[in-house]
Amino acid sequence: MANAVYDKGREGFLTGTINWSSDTIKMTLCDAADYVKNLATDQYYNIVTVAGRVATSAAFTSKTVTAGVADAADVTYTTVSGDVSEELVIWKDTTVESTSPLICNIDTATGLPVTPNGGDITVQFDNGANKIFKL
Repeated sequence: MANAVYDKGREGFLTGTINWSSDTIKMTLCDAADYVKNLATDQYYNIVTVAGRVATSAAFTSKTVTAGVADAADVTYTTVSGDVSEELVIWKDTTVESTSPLICNIDTATGLPVTPNGGDITVQFDNGANKIFKL
């Protein structure tokens, strides 16, 4: 597939239920064999199967929104073990999985897929014009 913003994530930005600047945004390293995404209908984090979640980041820092382009500081997952991971799911953490909106899915990037080996995995976001994603 290709990197994309979930349809319901776009709705969240347009209705104001997602605020990139002020909300707690996290990212989960996922095994695509255990979480089969549907960009048109997947809405909340609870749809990402527990088996599909390999590692979850801390809250994003240094978030920016200039010209409709979402960016944040690079993310490091520490001591990661588990299944081969083919994608990254970015989501807003409301502290309740069934109300935490999915935002973006990244499955095409340098370093993906990645095989965890117990060490750290660093995700370096693109420094090009579209950064993490552009609305």
